[in-house]
Amino acid sequence: MSNVDIQSLTKRLVAFRDERNWQQFHSLKDLIISLNLEAGELLELTQWKDAASFEASVSAGKARLDLEEECADVLLYLLLIAEKANVDLLQAASDKIEKNAKKYPVNKARDNAKKYTEL
Repeated sequence: MSNVDIQSLTKRLVAFRDERNWQQFHSLKDLIISLNLEAGELLELTQWKDAASFEASVSAGKARLDLEEECADVLLYLLLIAEKANVDLLQAASDKIEKNAKKYPVNKARDNAKKYTEL
């Protein structure tokens, strides 16, 4: 696991962006669109593969590198969105886990893929 934290990674990313004067292209709307385009590229890695063959393919080699790069692209856009909107990602994620724990109590959700409204 890396020693890089979200704050230092965001600072490095913002410096990269600002050195290139790209902030002018990074409206919140456009960052959200870009995040979804990158998520689509991540999804594309799975196209025409069953779950088992996909998971086996990304264990090493080019498929692994492609997966890492697409995950990184998604994360980097998410960091830019959070920076732009002043969202504390760690706090928001922690809050969401707590909210989901209430929506999906273990006694109802264990071994069950139904949405909380159907439990």
